[in-house]
Amino acid sequence: MARAHTLKAVDTSTPCPCGNLLGYAQCCQPLHRGEPAPTAEALMRSRYSAYVLRDEDYLLASWHPSTRPTSLRLGVQQPTPTWLGLSVKAHENQDDDHAMVEFVARFRVGGGRAQRLHERSRFLREDGRWYYLDGDILGG
Repeated sequence: MARAHTLKAVDTSTPCPCGNLLGYAQCCQPLHRGEPAPTAEALMRSRYSAYVLRDEDYLLASWHPSTRPTSLRLGVQQPTPTWLGLSVKAHENQDDDHAMVEFVARFRVGGGRAQRLHERSRFLREDGRWYYLDGDILGG
């Protein structure tokens, strides 16, 4: 599949952008290359890493078709957000095919102050593959 924009380079021997100390090559890279995520939390972490790497194709492919936007326009955001870290607060399976992941992602835009995105995301598994469905933005 052709990429709509150039992905940010990542050193596969350093900790994964999602915070896993195993490193990108053992953590999120296999999912970015098409392996199914074993859990909703793993998918959420891989999506955070995809935002860090500006991998719009992966973000759209891992978004459920019923709620997927046509574009995220990551290549045209100016200034580009700098992602500072991820903290998973909760992961709950409602049943075999529905899960919730609550997380806080920290970022900075330009030279501004660090900000927090606190979200409770819903995930759906279809045909053995987890998808991001939607989420609620939470305060602080």
